[in-house]
Amino acid sequence: MIELRNDAKYALVIPTSMGTRLTPVDHQPFHCSDTFKMQATSAESNVGSVSSFLGLPVKILTAFVKDSPIARFIKDDLARRHMDYEGPEFEQATPWGVRHQINMADSGWGSRGPRVQNDRAGEVGRLLSVKDFDLDRIFRDEGAKIVHMSGLIAALSEETSQFCLEIARAAKKHGARIAFDLNHRASFWVGREDELSAAFKEIASLSDILIGNEEDFQLCLDIQGPEAGGKDIGAKVDGFKEMIGRVKKEYADTTLFATTLREVESANSHMWGAIVSHGTEFTVVEPREIGVLDRIGGGDGFVGGLLYGVLNGWDVEKSTQFGWATGALAATMLTDYGQPADEDQVWSIWQGNARVKR
Repeated sequence: MIELRNDAKYALVIPTSMGTRLTPVDHQPFHCSDTFKMQATSAESNVGSVSSFLGLPVKILTAFVKDSPIARFIKDDLARRHMDYEGPEFEQATPWGVRHQINMADSGWGSRGPRVQNDRAGEVGRLLSVKDFDLDRIFRDEGAKIVHMSGLIAALSEETSQFCLEIARAAKKHGARIAFDLNHRASFWVGREDELSAAFKEIASLSDILIGNEEDFQLCLDIQGPEAGGKDIGAKVDGFKEMIGRVKKEYADTTLFATTLREVESANSHMWGAIVSHGTEFTVVEPREIGVLDRIGGGDGFVGGLLYGVLNGWDVEKSTQFGWATGALAATMLTDYGQPADEDQVWSIWQGNARVKR
């Protein structure tokens, strides 16, 4: 499907800003809870978890707060997820200095939808710069088959926008493929629309794999698409195809285009589908009902499975099906990333086989 560098040390190299997520226990609202679970997280590392848990080598490029117990927690978590990592360590300097971001997540239940608030004041990842990484070693000597980045790290600060652009240029120069999940966040774009639009369009022009929903393509790349919102999503498939057709004309050098389809019936029941385009062909997974324990990270789970298929040389249909199933898998977990036990578990989800396996 996509020719990949065959001598690369890493299947995936992922630039990101790592932080923590706090979630109330027992699906309670955040504002009236007193007991929380904490996990290490980022949208981009969520994607890498599918491949890392299935045995492919993944490397995270990030930044840490020196001597911080939270930084230690994040490093230990990445190691548990079978991921290598590297990045600069910044002194906190004062109690008002840098820190790792906090994602406060009420995962919702039934008729109460999820609510997420990000506390990113002083986030150490905003300081990421290529001057702190040896790009020739990482991308020429070690090598990456795919570099995955998203619109969250790309829009985090002026510095990270430039960081992502320079990572994409260096990786491309040394034979890596670029996957870009647009991941528009309105609060990141306020007052920076022109700057971020230019940066996102350049990253998209360098991308081999471009992922986004209807809002992402419209707000990040100025590509007209169907009405946002997810209502009666199955009837909008043709509109999504037309949108992807317009994206293809604008980014003719990109090989693979993907979008997820989600219609929320309740916090615990979604209609879940996907569309992937390669060449003149479309692979469509019509929306199917899935049970949802925690929806956060489902889209990242889809991208992770899709990229795992590309890394294994699967065709578009098989890769799309696997991505649909890893997205559905992530929605059954309290972590915001999928942790597949093996490929068989993922294919059982695709087949709708939830029988006990002994």
